[in-house]
Amino acid sequence: MIHILKPGLYTTVQDLGRLGYRHVGVPVSGAMDRFHAGLANQLINNPKDAAVLEITLQGPKLLFERPTQILLTGADLSPTLNQQTIKNNEVVSIAEGDVMAFGKRHYGARTYLAVAGGLQSPVVMHSRSYYPPLTTSAVVKETDSIPYSSTNPPREQSHAYLNVNQKHFDTPVLEVYKGPEYELLSEEEQRLLTTREFSIGVNNRMAYQLVESFENQLASQITSAVLPGTVQLTPSGTLIILMADGQTTGGYPRVLQLSPSSVDVLAQKIKGDSVGFQLLE
Repeated sequence: MIHILKPGLYTTVQDLGRLGYRHVGVPVSGAMDRFHAGLANQLINNPKDAAVLEITLQGPKLLFERPTQILLTGADLSPTLNQQTIKNNEVVSIAEGDVMAFGKRHYGARTYLAVAGGLQSPVVMHSRSYYPPLTTSAVVKETDSIPYSSTNPPREQSHAYLNVNQKHFDTPVLEVYKGPEYELLSEEEQRLLTTREFSIGVNNRMAYQLVESFENQLASQITSAVLPGTVQLTPSGTLIILMADGQTTGGYPRVLQLSPSSVDVLAQKIKGDSVGFQLLE
């Protein structure tokens, strides 16, 4: 078991998502930054879709009940093990009673913690991802315990280290495709949408809202399918980018669609960061 001593700001269990249920209104959910969640599992020799902890901005304090190995990827939140600094992207051996904690954020928004064999939270609709009301909790809570598998024995200690691709965290560029309603915008509106800079406002696992308004004459439409990465334009001119826990349908014009890699990039942004859209043909 991993015992939660302190829950952190927003810590959840996530895998690669709850697929095949969008037709009944169930979001995909899963890791916000699928690249780094998958990388964590790959580097520790787990199945790519094994469940991991997704840790947002302020990390938890964790007590490990039995020996295993772990690996962190994504944001650098100054992780420590028994008050000693450890690195992201490096396999770390865990002994019974070890305590992991986190400190200052250096870059990024979300860290992924993979445990050898994967976390074993309950499976709901073929996924371990937290998403209320399907799961009993939205986030981990103090005194929670999360089981982890003992089927993968710890491998020999390695001192290999993977260099961080800092562009994933630093780039302001979000690559996008034209959305279904993009052509309803005027040429000037299309130009502004893909050339101006926007700053990130309120954001969570459901959606990222951009601060600067974008004037338009488009009206709401018949409710239509939306996806993680869909950029909706509200009547007030606010741009909303849907994320992992976003709804499955919406009534606002879908002017752009982020590429999967840009959804991952956006998931590592925080309030106040700047972004811009680069149109892919």
